[in-house]
Amino acid sequence: MSSTEAPTGAPPDWSRVDVAVPRPSARLPGISMAGFSQHVSAFVDMAMVAHPAVTVLLDLSEGDGLLYSTRGRHGHGSVVVGLAPGDLRAAGRVGTCLQIRLEPAVAARVLGPAAALGGRVESFGDVWGRGAEAAVDALRAAGSWDERFALAADLVRRRTADLPPVDPEVAHTWRTTRAHGGRVRVDGLADEVGWSRKRLSARFHAQLGITPKRAARLVRFDHAAHLLAAGLAPASVAFESGYVDQSHLHREVKAFTGLTPTAVAGAPWLAIDDVAWPGSSPARPPEPAGPGGPVPRRMAPAGRAWNRGRTASTDAH
Repeated sequence: MSSTEAPTGAPPDWSRVDVAVPRPSARLPGISMAGFSQHVSAFVDMAMVAHPAVTVLLDLSEGDGLLYSTRGRHGHGSVVVGLAPGDLRAAGRVGTCLQIRLEPAVAARVLGPAAALGGRVESFGDVWGRGAEAAVDALRAAGSWDERFALAADLVRRRTADLPPVDPEVAHTWRTTRAHGGRVRVDGLADEVGWSRKRLSARFHAQLGITPKRAARLVRFDHAAHLLAAGLAPASVAFESGYVDQSHLHREVKAFTGLTPTAVAGAPWLAIDDVAWPGSSPARPPEPAGPGGPVPRRMAPAGRAWNRGRTASTDAH
């Protein structure tokens, strides 16, 4: 990353942002996309909460655009965010942005071995290599989000043809970890695939850039973060996510984000997860009823202004 001014500012006003997602027929396995168009220029600053996917943020704005900061390092422009990047913040006058989430096994085929980057955050050009600037220019020039999603899908599809898939045992370990919300034991996963724990950990780390144990922690944290954003109390979240107690939850949230559970509950990015990534949030257990009935959750009602971009046919701004 190049040195630049650290992000400072205010969270985004989602009522001024249109969110677009690909039509179901245009989606690719292991890949999710969402487009964001801010039609009133304003400097924003928000925490980017760790997610169990490699994230590609393509800044399609004119001018300085996206700024990012993590672990004392700062940069600007399009970026690739590895698994568990720490206390990452994104900011700037970002008018239009395409975000692509790649499941780790897919990221390994698109970006190369150890594509999870060991939790690092790197410029898109450095990770993508030759053709990165041309790809961003083509996406910026596209006339609609449908066209952008199609272009992005074609770029990803062409990259996957050049690299072999990860070991089936590694892919199975990741899928099982995700399916169980991170509540798995590495010894049990090794037994399932017929490998020793040492071999599974070595191959998993070599191909996905993260150990199976840390992957399980990340998946469990993601489950907890969404429950916090849904309005559940930290004590309930700790129990539902399999933490020993609330203090354990607090330590894990701090380790992955540098934030408290309360701050994660109000993280601006999680506020639109159900819109940008339909079906990606974990099932939310019902809250216990209070004296006046069920305790309401802090969820945005359908029809909010930022929900306008949910259809993929939203025109690019």
